[in-house]
Amino acid sequence: MKFKQLLIACAAVLGAVGARADINVGVIYSSTGPVSAAGLSMQRTIAILPKTLGGERVNYIGFDDGCDTSTTFKAVRKLVTEDKIDALLGPQCSANSLAIAGFMAQSETPMISMAGSAAIVEPVEGPKKWVFKTPQSETLMASIVVQHMAGAGVKTLGIIAFNDAYGEGWLKEMTKLAGTHNIKIVSVERYERNDSSTTGQVLKTLAANPDAVFIGAAGTPGVLPEAGLVERGYRGKIYQTHGIASEEFLKMGGKNVEGTFVPLAPVLVAEDLPDSHPAKKASLEFVSKYEAIPGAGARSPFAAYLWDGAVLLDAAAKVASKTAKPGTVEFRRALRDALERLKDVNATNGSYTMSPTNHNGLDDRGRVMTQIRNGKWKLAN
Repeated sequence: MKFKQLLIACAAVLGAVGARADINVGVIYSSTGPVSAAGLSMQRTIAILPKTLGGERVNYIGFDDGCDTSTTFKAVRKLVTEDKIDALLGPQCSANSLAIAGFMAQSETPMISMAGSAAIVEPVEGPKKWVFKTPQSETLMASIVVQHMAGAGVKTLGIIAFNDAYGEGWLKEMTKLAGTHNIKIVSVERYERNDSSTTGQVLKTLAANPDAVFIGAAGTPGVLPEAGLVERGYRGKIYQTHGIASEEFLKMGGKNVEGTFVPLAPVLVAEDLPDSHPAKKASLEFVSKYEAIPGAGARSPFAAYLWDGAVLLDAAAKVASKTAKPGTVEFRRALRDALERLKDVNATNGSYTMSPTNHNGLDDRGRVMTQIRNGKWKLAN
């Protein structure tokens, strides 16, 4: 009898050892609030994310934080302590991503942010060792903006930017790069994401009479200062960040945003990319799946950022699952280490190569300069 019980016990232990646990992944997006247009596209994308990561089944647990920091904290705490997530995709707002980095590191849970600010992953030290991100950083995008300005003969520049971490990051990069291209910044104005008017900022910018104006904003709030400039007769060049890239921005901006120059992720002009571009194949695959979602509309770079996050997790999980099981701290540590060692992972934003000092991993192939023409994103001449 004792021998039979021993056999049953051994079988149970062996079964437990051989069991394959699901991977749990939290997804935080902002489908309400000031950047809801981008957040809705991310929310829709969850339905087409891969059903397995590294060969293991995956459960995606989504939360809308409204781009509100306190809501993000509550969602993350639940995801980590109750849902026992192995990794987090999101948030999509820079301030929120920065705010939860310490908690993610404390819980030893890797996080791939969908926000733009380079400060989220730079420098890679302390809590940021657990944080990665898929969107292009301000440095990468600002460099192509300033290069385009210099090539177009811009000598003076006005800046109108968000009064938050996102706007601050862009202001820092544009100030640094403009100086290296002999472009003088003659006006700097700030505004809040939820402001209903930027008349004062627009009038001060117009008074400085810059050759070009750069708007450091994200989402549909980026329309406000540009509309003000155009309606008051500004005829210089206007540049926006990749954070505004959505169909909602184009619809809301209408004629006021025609001709705007925008540095974008390759996915938005995938069909125009050369076949040799590392993002073309992945982008076309993503676009075909996303645009097949009922009511999803045209492709979105924010949806693509989430898609790329899953691509990176899949590549890392293939390595991590060889040494540990999902649901354990050992797996989360292995997943973090594997993410940091990823090389040449082609996705919709280019080719990602991470390192202990680079948790974004994109190079110049991760951006293109576009211009809004006839309400569409087109490669700039």
